[in-house]
Amino acid sequence: MTTRLSIFDSPLLLGFDHFERTLDRIAKSSNDSYPPYNIEQLGDNEICISLAVAGFAMDDLSVQIEDAQLVIRGKKQNSEEEQERIYLHRGIATRQFQRSFVLADGIEVEGASLENGLLNVFLKRHEPEVSVKKIEIRSEQDKKLKTIDAKDIHGKKGD
Repeated sequence: MTTRLSIFDSPLLLGFDHFERTLDRIAKSSNDSYPPYNIEQLGDNEICISLAVAGFAMDDLSVQIEDAQLVIRGKKQNSEEEQERIYLHRGIATRQFQRSFVLADGIEVEGASLENGLLNVFLKRHEPEVSVKKIEIRSEQDKKLKTIDAKDIHGKKGD
């Protein structure tokens, strides 16, 4: 058995185990380089992901959000015309693909467009509301009194 060191093993990082699973997913999917893509900062809170999808029509592509991930899929629909073509050289790849991008909290997909062989997906980061919640501190004595009071109330209903 191999013990794996994790940056999330600290007792100060409670509930962050899902980040570790996300990083594992990213590491597995980062090996595939097709289709090539760019990530561009458009403004302070705006990003555009552009994928080179030459040869794919709009109906061949899908953009979805699944489990906090942006998932882009391409699957070429082979028409009768395409099946009849005889290629002497075929250098434009139109194999099916799936490209995933993990989205941080607050990132939303604003839209997508297909132009000049590039699929552009527009994302925007919405600033989270800053909230402060005060937690009341009670003594153990208060907790015991409330438990007793609750029992008394239920006991009276049965009379």
